[in-house]
Amino acid sequence: MSKSRLEWKVGLFVLIGLALLGGLALQFSKGTSAFRGTYLLKLHAANVGGLKQRAGVLLAGVQVGAVKEIQLAPDGKSVTILLQIYKDYPIYHDARFVIQMAGILGDQYVSVIPAENIPPAWTNNADVDCQEPFDLQEVARGAAGFIKRMDETAKKLDDSITDLRAQVLNAQTLSSFGVALTNMKAFTEQALGAVNDIDSLVATNGAQISTAVSNLVYFSSQMTEFGSSAKEILATNSVNIGESRQNLSAFVADTAHCSGKRWVGNVVCRTQVTPPSVDLITGEIVPP
Repeated sequence: MSKSRLEWKVGLFVLIGLALLGGLALQFSKGTSAFRGTYLLKLHAANVGGLKQRAGVLLAGVQVGAVKEIQLAPDGKSVTILLQIYKDYPIYHDARFVIQMAGILGDQYVSVIPAENIPPAWTNNADVDCQEPFDLQEVARGAAGFIKRMDETAKKLDDSITDLRAQVLNAQTLSSFGVALTNMKAFTEQALGAVNDIDSLVATNGAQISTAVSNLVYFSSQMTEFGSSAKEILATNSVNIGESRQNLSAFVADTAHCSGKRWVGNVVCRTQVTPPSVDLITGEIVPP
């Protein structure tokens, strides 16, 4: 065997070994296998966080594809993520795509969250919306801002308490409050004394008070009987009272009629007011 043929054989063996190693590396890496059919999905998100190329795509914890490429939109406001999904795993329209993180500080991946698996399924080059990842740094910045605001609020509260002590709990206010308590104590003592005096008065004059109440009850009953009697009298003599009122009205009218006439000399005005008739004789009237 010549030396040149041996070199060719060694080189061919090394080349085949390298090819096998490359195939095994591709097979066991995070990327998709070149020996399995795939279809392409285009995810659109405002931010991808720390998602990288060749990151896994997991459906219920099982890798069903990988991130092929990440493209920034021309306007710089959104990102397009190209996913290579194995054809063995159809993804339906009601599924959600979320960028998640493995653990707290682990690698990020695309999680596919299925729903009811209502057909149809996504096809090649379909455009899909993706939920933004959880940004731990943004949360930390927000927490720092919240802590700062809480610190400012605590400071304002401390200043308010200091002002309250200076304005309300000063020596003059405390002195006035002490005087008010003293006056309140004196007032309560006087009120208690008045109550005791009333109790003593009621205790020593119980018989007189009982008699007065009895007399008042008796007087009210008598007044009730008097009212009943008055109603009966009015009811039984309503006719006579009516006639008396008519006679009195006629008498007043006749008197006014006679006094309204002017005569020179002696004038006698005879008017029948009520039976028997009454003669009204006026004296000599001198005209004005």
